[in-house]
Amino acid sequence: MAAPSGDVYALYRVHRHTWEVSEDEQDPARANFGYRIITRYSADGEVLASALCCPSYGDKTASAVANGSDINLCVLPDGTLAVSARPDRTTLIAPDLSRVLATYDSNDHRPFEEFTPGNGFAGSIGVTPSGRLLCSVSEYGVWGYGSSLANIVGFTDGALTPGSRPVIEAIASLDPEPAHQSDDDLKSHVHHQGRPVGRDHRPRPALTEPVADEDRLSRWRDSRLGRPVPLADDLFVVPVFAKIFRSGNRGRPFLFALVDDQGEMTGRLQGLDAYHDSPFTGFCFTLASDPRRGRVFHLNRYGLYAWNKAGVLRARLDTAAKPFKPLVHFTLTACSPEGDLLLVHRKQHLVLRVPAPDDLSGLAAAVENALRAYARQRTALKKAWAPVNWHWVDTSAPVHRL
Repeated sequence: MAAPSGDVYALYRVHRHTWEVSEDEQDPARANFGYRIITRYSADGEVLASALCCPSYGDKTASAVANGSDINLCVLPDGTLAVSARPDRTTLIAPDLSRVLATYDSNDHRPFEEFTPGNGFAGSIGVTPSGRLLCSVSEYGVWGYGSSLANIVGFTDGALTPGSRPVIEAIASLDPEPAHQSDDDLKSHVHHQGRPVGRDHRPRPALTEPVADEDRLSRWRDSRLGRPVPLADDLFVVPVFAKIFRSGNRGRPFLFALVDDQGEMTGRLQGLDAYHDSPFTGFCFTLASDPRRGRVFHLNRYGLYAWNKAGVLRARLDTAAKPFKPLVHFTLTACSPEGDLLLVHRKQHLVLRVPAPDDLSGLAAAVENALRAYARQRTALKKAWAPVNWHWVDTSAPVHRL
């Protein structure tokens, strides 16, 4: 995740587990451990600081960062780093990673613990050019499950600060009728038509209802809501993926819906084939947007795709083509404020910044040049850092425990 200042934040996890080692093992050379780590880099790749949080062993309450599923980062307009996770756990961290500024936690641990409503905010956050916050929010009972899943998309015009949790205006839903809800499940900070979302009140029709016939196998039941991204101040892309089966899922339906700030589905990202361009292979479900120039990108095992604001596919780089074969090893994480693509190599743990040209017809050349430069720069870094199994170790920057 890139900040307007040029800094880049990376979120990852390190862990070690040996089955015969007890949880109270004191020898650090043998003890099991697990942490999430956030690292801040300068624009030229220098490590500025790291923060350890969310321990998997020992006192798990020692961290002030609210842990959860599908954890993600967002840099807010004032530079604060927001760490969000499902269900609706948002932690605000100082830009230099030195301290936690505030924690908004839903306290929803169902079905493992009795539910006492907290003050959660969102499971993911995106920022529009004017500073609106595009959010996804979880609800209990989605598709009848006894846990909370992402179900609502909304935005807020107010600022999220350590002392202020703004109201989210809900504009879209996935499951229109979650089960088993009570008054405790009403979202006091998420409104639709002036009332809190919950029980039988949320935006309709749901995203899946207009396209119900496209999923003949399950009719979108057990589908999942991906992380929405802003395409403009008043236009968003909301990804929806059909139910995942244990057997092969290539060819399963998916939807990249264009939704405006009034909740109307105005269209979809066009030009993808459900089989030949399937994001289900490798579960590549991430979209990255450049709202300043009105474009959105997607990378999966079969290609890198770019659309304009109207949802028209403007570029497709086939990973079967020799110049773009290395793309299958990368994950698209985000766009920088300037619109550059930020790709992460899944094995070598390096971030590649790809300058995206104003004219998307030049995207192929830009990506090809970036991949060639990556090979040279990786070799130089490997000589300088001598990583072991592609684990890069830096001891010069401060490390904070949050």
